[in-house]
Amino acid sequence: MKKSKKSYIYPFILLFILFSCDSGFDEMNTNPVRLTSIDPAFQLNQAIISSSPGYNNLTYEVTIVRQMITPFQGVGTGGNLNQDNRAATEGNWNTGYRTVLKNLIDGLARLESMPERTNLKHILQIWKAHTFMTLTDTYGDIPYSEAGKGYIDGLVFPKYDSQESIYAGILSDLEGAVQGLDASKDAIGQEVMYSGNVEQWKRLGNSLMLRAGMRLSKVDPTSAASYASKAVSGGLMQSNDDNAVVRHNADYRNGVGTNLNGGQAPFYYLDQEFVDFLKDNNDPRLTSIGVRYIGALSGNDQVEENANRDFDAQVGMPQGYDNTTIIPVVEDAGLASLFDYTQLDRSRMGNPEAPNFLVTYSQTLLLWAEAAFRGWAPGDAEQLYHDGIRAHMEQMALWGNNMAISSSEIDAYIAAHPLEAGKELELINTQYWMSSYLIGHEAWANFRRSGYPDVDPNPYPGSDLKEEDFIRRLTYPDSELTVNKENVDLATSRMGPDILDTRVWWDVKQ
Repeated sequence: MKKSKKSYIYPFILLFILFSCDSGFDEMNTNPVRLTSIDPAFQLNQAIISSSPGYNNLTYEVTIVRQMITPFQGVGTGGNLNQDNRAATEGNWNTGYRTVLKNLIDGLARLESMPERTNLKHILQIWKAHTFMTLTDTYGDIPYSEAGKGYIDGLVFPKYDSQESIYAGILSDLEGAVQGLDASKDAIGQEVMYSGNVEQWKRLGNSLMLRAGMRLSKVDPTSAASYASKAVSGGLMQSNDDNAVVRHNADYRNGVGTNLNGGQAPFYYLDQEFVDFLKDNNDPRLTSIGVRYIGALSGNDQVEENANRDFDAQVGMPQGYDNTTIIPVVEDAGLASLFDYTQLDRSRMGNPEAPNFLVTYSQTLLLWAEAAFRGWAPGDAEQLYHDGIRAHMEQMALWGNNMAISSSEIDAYIAAHPLEAGKELELINTQYWMSSYLIGHEAWANFRRSGYPDVDPNPYPGSDLKEEDFIRRLTYPDSELTVNKENVDLATSRMGPDILDTRVWWDVKQ
């Protein structure tokens, strides 16, 4: 049978189409506006911004240390009732691993092919150390040496390292990073913390070294003394200009402030022991922090026309109650309802655009004061103690919104609060508690380390605590128990059960 001309043409047309499609195929199927790589400096910025505390800071940390309290159950259940709410305990984990460390570890991997960018590498290492400190202090043994490798090496079931080895790595990284920073090398002007000021990053690195070193004071005082001495001699923060702070705006909002100005607005109050401490010590910070909506019967009454910021008007909410059992306590206090207690002023420090401080000059001075008192570092412990108080009171002005404390009020407070002999550790660390207000993870970590402030445990009768008076760690996410169970089991066999009572390595009972 004779073939038609069309039957010969079709194969050539098909070949033409195949080769034509192959030619330029990659270019045709590449999104011209989608990023295929990213500068590690921008990954650093994302990591810094994402380190700002979120809602879980309210659920557990600031409540455990008796700074704030909610009597309501539900999504806010946690430290308020001493209960294990795993939808909330995973907060630090998810942010730390999925966002902060994902960017930092990937950024460090990218920098391996950019040996000229040594300053950026060391800065990423400093913030990585800060992140791992927060995570291990929260949970204990965690993925460290193999963390973040899922995106790089396909390692999706990372082992859990002991906290002892993690702290050794953190301190080594900080020491190496500080020594490696060099102002004559690569500039990093686009980073959001210090605009690339290498000297400020060195001071932050040393201040974090002091923090990490002092964390070992109960479990390894020799190492604690060694690192405290190195940090002080290396150069610590010099003023509030050196504070490690996340600055928020309408695009990058403060997670705590957003919640307190949204659905959680009527649910959180200043703790009674926190308010009583401020009032008993005639502390001017109370009028910068608190507000009470006089006569409020519900959240709808918590409006500016009912606001009272006077020192004597503030009343803290006691722990140990839920929104039902607290009713007779409210009546005995002569309040209109539980909504009548003092709150964090969400128009000022609790504003959605308020800054979040993570490592401060005040905290650093107070840790230095303790190290000096212990004989681990040079310095006048009382002068450093007073300078630390002053630094935090002056820091109040950095929140704006009429929160500044006058120099005369600061002077009067310091004159009335000497560093009394025999009470040095209590006084220094109680001021650290004040200085760390709203920096929940650090206030809680130092409370476990130092034992101060001396506050009463939450007496709520439905507690999940079995032996301890206070929550000592948060539990692992359910996702880890399901997906990475073998490594979790190895960690708990070494550390202790995955419960709120288990103490982390450096938190030995004394």
